[in-house]
Amino acid sequence: MARITFFEKPGCINNTKQKALLAASGHKVIARNLLAEPWTPQRLRPFFGSRPVTEWFNPSAPGIKSGEVAPTRLNEVQALDLMMTDPLLIRRPLLEMGERREVGFDSDLIRAWLGLGPERQDAAPATESPRDWETCPRSLKDVARHGLHPGFPQKCDDPHKPPRQPKGR
Repeated sequence: MARITFFEKPGCINNTKQKALLAASGHKVIARNLLAEPWTPQRLRPFFGSRPVTEWFNPSAPGIKSGEVAPTRLNEVQALDLMMTDPLLIRRPLLEMGERREVGFDSDLIRAWLGLGPERQDAAPATESPRDWETCPRSLKDVARHGLHPGFPQKCDDPHKPPRQPKGR
């Protein structure tokens, strides 16, 4: 199958699950430490494609959770500059195969691009939907305890409940 360079945060629970799913699907996964990689804006930018800047960020990063970094207020240059100084801000994983680059682990996109084996219902913890391969299980506890960060757009998994809006809007 495919030879995929997989930029991860070593020790990340979800990155471990994502690599295992790719390997079980027959792909050769070359894991690289995203935090130790010598990134430049020119090298990092292609991973984000046409996604909005807010989707470039790891919502579990300490700078996001503390409110120090508000992705909704940044342009591309500012976002890349921040990521050069704090790679924890970069959404994970970064995937590279040939000339194509992607950010995050959207299983539908990955399945169409690279091919994936069937997802097992027991592959994700009970606190996640079986198809949620990105939300950090540790951050789910923080959200339950502290609420959602107002500077970052939040996904709403319940179709009957609107996403929480930032205060002051």
